[in-house]
Amino acid sequence: MATQEEFDKAAEDVKNLKSTPSDNDLLELYGLYKQATVGDCNTAKPGFLDFKGKAKWEAWNGRKGMSNSDALNAYVQKVKSLIETVGLKA
Repeated sequence: MATQEEFDKAAEDVKNLKSTPSDNDLLELYGLYKQATVGDCNTAKPGFLDFKGKAKWEAWNGRKGMSNSDALNAYVQKVKSLIETVGLKA
């Protein structure tokens, strides 16, 4: 079970990865982060032509019903796997 401190550290670590994660990884991180910090998606779906906004909304809304602690744990694990794959900046 990840702690709030581990979550906060993971949120900082993700900014210091050696390379930018793939779009899919970024969307997964976004959805987990929002679910862990806000809870279920509470905004209207963006318009048809807002592709980026719609992708982010869908990544978050796809986590609907996931508990904050489960999202927090999944976020920390995802960041750890990204660090293992690409490493952190020195």
